[in-house]
Amino acid sequence: MQNVTIFSTPSCRFCHMAKEFFKEKNVTYTEYDVASNLEKRKEMIDKSGQMGVPVILIGEEIIIGFNKPKIVQLLGL
Repeated sequence: MQNVTIFSTPSCRFCHMAKEFFKEKNVTYTEYDVASNLEKRKEMIDKSGQMGVPVILIGEEIIIGFNKPKIVQLLGL
């Protein structure tokens, strides 16, 4: 299984959808709340070039938003 990281905020509906999807599929992930963690917010912006969430990293691939087909493809689900 590849490393999965999600940059999210507590009020983001699509962030919650992505995390629920990961839980349903038993995908382990690391979550960073970029509303309160300024260092991780800067990292997310540096990696993705934007401030919108969620930003999901699967291995070295960056996914902007909850792009379920792309997530399924990259995780081989």
